[in-house]
Amino acid sequence: MSAKRRVRHGIVFVLSAPSGTGKTTLTHRLLRRVPGIRFSVSCTTRAPRPGERNGVDYRFVSPGRFAELRRRGEFLEWAEVDAAGYGTSRRRLERHLERGEDILLDIDTQGAAQVRRKIPDSVLIFLLPPGPGALRRRLRHRGTDPAVMARRLRLARREITRCGKYDYLVLNDRLERAYRDLEAIIRAERSRTRRQRGEATAIQQAFRTEARRAAPGSRRTDP
Repeated sequence: MSAKRRVRHGIVFVLSAPSGTGKTTLTHRLLRRVPGIRFSVSCTTRAPRPGERNGVDYRFVSPGRFAELRRRGEFLEWAEVDAAGYGTSRRRLERHLERGEDILLDIDTQGAAQVRRKIPDSVLIFLLPPGPGALRRRLRHRGTDPAVMARRLRLARREITRCGKYDYLVLNDRLERAYRDLEAIIRAERSRTRRQRGEATAIQQAFRTEARRAAPGSRRTDP
């Protein structure tokens, strides 16, 4: 007799990092290589950057629309970062979780704190750059405007002071190693006993049923 598998509730993974740390590259790699995980597409009021697609990278909305969604309580979390609003749709996230799909949120430290308060079982991961010099070089390589770079470095210093509130810290000094660490975190969290309790219970029940059928005096019904 095979155990009836139960659909487990999905896991919320939060990935935060200063701009230029390599978060986008690592996120795309995770989504390609790890099955069963979806990217949460945030709403934002900022303008699209070159190559970004509406509904894929972000849902680009006007400040007025963003304020309306916020007033209606449509966001699981929201924050203002670098003069732009960002928010995560509560309804979309809940639909995926109920289907047993894990969700990856790319949000800042403000949003991560809100998610942790509302979903205590969420998994918070902070991606660290090797240092300010490396971060400055990466931003310069992108062609970031000097004023914007200075602002992002100030923001990075503030965000890094909050990394101790996260469950995991991943250093991105080497991309491949950082990716392996991220994937290992996801697979380990999926295997936690509390997340597998439903399936374990079903398997235990199958063994008990089999033992009763095999006991002396029982009427076997095997085909």
